[in-house]
Amino acid sequence: MVYPAGSSVADFDLTWWVAHTKPRQEKAFARDLLAKDISYFLPLREKVSVSRGRKLRSLLPLFPSYVFVCSDGDDRSDFYRNGRLVRVLTVPDQKTLQSELCQLHKALEGTSHLSPWRFLPEGSRCRVHSGPLRGVEGLVDRHRGAARLVLKIDMLGQAVALEIDAGLLEPAG
Repeated sequence: MVYPAGSSVADFDLTWWVAHTKPRQEKAFARDLLAKDISYFLPLREKVSVSRGRKLRSLLPLFPSYVFVCSDGDDRSDFYRNGRLVRVLTVPDQKTLQSELCQLHKALEGTSHLSPWRFLPEGSRCRVHSGPLRGVEGLVDRHRGAARLVLKIDMLGQAVALEIDAGLLEPAG
């Protein structure tokens, strides 16, 4: 979920903050931001489960308890008003976080299925050279024989992975 809807994370030009919410408060906090016309990025993934023979679909945060907020900072005290936050993290490297969020946003807009993944501090950095994910960079890993591209958010120490044809990858310079 990106607000304003239809915009790109790359278009946001104010200061990034990482809102650490109380458990299961990410969407409610995003609604609070929406009501105040504050830009945010809440990466979600679809989870399908079966209960009593029925398929249930739900949207879950890729990074539980985190919402990325882009604002001028004057409204930071407003973030705490509804009691949904634990804290607001300052982003020391704005450019890196925005670049990582752009990579993630682009992958979410594609047809790729993203899933939470353990953060891998080492690995070869690669770039997708063709297809709808062209230009997305990440770390290569293998899982059950399939190539996966791991997209990381350093600030959180977390990552997500998508399966990809290894032939679409090239070393990132």
